[in-house]
Amino acid sequence: MSRGIERIAVKAAGAAPAEAEADALALPVFEDEVRGAGAGAVKDLDRLLDGALLAAARAERFAGKAGQELSLATLGRARAGRVVLMGMGPRAKALEAWARDGYEALRAAAGKAARGAGKAGARRLALAAPALDGDALPGAARALAEGALLGSYQFTRYKKDDPARPSGVAEVAVLVPPSLERARAVKDALDVARRIAGAVAWARDLVNLGPADCTPELLARAAAEVARRAGLAVEVRGPKEIQALKMGMFLGVTRGSAEPPRLVKVSWIPRGAAGRKAPVVLVGKAITFDSGGLSLKPTESMVTMNTDMAGSAAVLGAMQVIAALKPPFPVHAVLGACENMPGGRAYKPSDVLVAHDGQTVEITNTDAEGRLVLGDVLSWAADTLKPAAMIDVATLTGACMVALGNGTAGLFGPEGPVADGVLAAARAAGEDVWRLPMTEALKEQLKSDRADLKNTGDRWGGAITAAHFLHAFAKETPWAHLDIAGPSHTGKEQGYVAKGATGFAVRTLVEFVRAWKA
Repeated sequence: MSRGIERIAVKAAGAAPAEAEADALALPVFEDEVRGAGAGAVKDLDRLLDGALLAAARAERFAGKAGQELSLATLGRARAGRVVLMGMGPRAKALEAWARDGYEALRAAAGKAARGAGKAGARRLALAAPALDGDALPGAARALAEGALLGSYQFTRYKKDDPARPSGVAEVAVLVPPSLERARAVKDALDVARRIAGAVAWARDLVNLGPADCTPELLARAAAEVARRAGLAVEVRGPKEIQALKMGMFLGVTRGSAEPPRLVKVSWIPRGAAGRKAPVVLVGKAITFDSGGLSLKPTESMVTMNTDMAGSAAVLGAMQVIAALKPPFPVHAVLGACENMPGGRAYKPSDVLVAHDGQTVEITNTDAEGRLVLGDVLSWAADTLKPAAMIDVATLTGACMVALGNGTAGLFGPEGPVADGVLAAARAAGEDVWRLPMTEALKEQLKSDRADLKNTGDRWGGAITAAHFLHAFAKETPWAHLDIAGPSHTGKEQGYVAKGATGFAVRTLVEFVRAWKA
């Protein structure tokens, strides 16, 4: 579907930047490295180019500030055909930020450099890892490789073949000191980068599909294919089995659609005693198209509703990496896939639905459907899998976007190791997540005169009341909720993200599982 990043070779190369053979050389630089006569690799390259590099920096007012970029053709005077300087800002401030957010600035700069190099026809890209101590360098190398791979992503399924379209970068070399070229830590870091970038690209592909192509049945088949390739177990249930589980909210949402729903579980279960430990459960929202139902959305709000299953793509993408990591405890991904459509049998405002756990829910807005499906899936997963930790990932509320903007996900959950772990994992992964309060007073908005709960509250605090609704079905299970409505897709290129689906939360979920102590 995409112009697959799996075709891109990634390696570590023990070479100084001035010695790197490549079509393009991308070099992260701090402000002090471009002052005066330059320092480090900048000085070496400037000498090779007879002073042209620093002269161009002065002419273009490139000072190495964060986000600045300078590109210069070497005209045969260096082994790299083009040098790209990527500003990182003041050294101390940058190093502090890298340690805090998983080298995100390096990841973003590498993505931008790779996309630019690909558009310019470069096939070989060299990325110079900054001079760091041995413990920090593998993390920086991983971020550079991840960024370059993800920045090379293109979704072309619906584009006709165009011979003039650049084929993109084919090889990425991360430059490290010669003593570390074959180091196990560097090799492992690049291997993780390849796996994570591949999983994120897979999730982007799925979310970028049109809703006529990504139906609940297709999503279930995609999950089964992931399981087959990764050696995971998979279970897929259809309408009759979902009805037997008494998932009345799930069935209510799907009633107006001609597409039958699917309940999917993909599982990593280690052998022996480890397989009997309490699992981590990842639940993804999987509304393959959301029209709003009878509470119909306006056209402009419907255009991106093919992305309303981004949570399910994230958990399935994460499972591909988790299968390779082989954690010493079970991990399950669970999703309830369906459409929300205004058909003749559609559920209606004022309906009362009976949930899997027996709670009744008065429907006040059929466009608040994701929480209904998630509520049944969370309840079923909590009852049957007995998780040590359960995380749901969902494009749940516009209110979260109002609060945090388009680039930041909202994190909700009771105090404890799960919510804390998600927040730490997001920081380590470089994904922007902000903890929001579950204000107790707002829970009152979900009280109903006719049923146990209403599915919506007032306009104000809508992301919080949605989290309270989900918590009513997760109950005492250690649980956290990640609202990715904003960062699940974007309308502009930025860093390593192309227009369209972002694959947000794959990296956070992988980091959570990597750090979890069963």
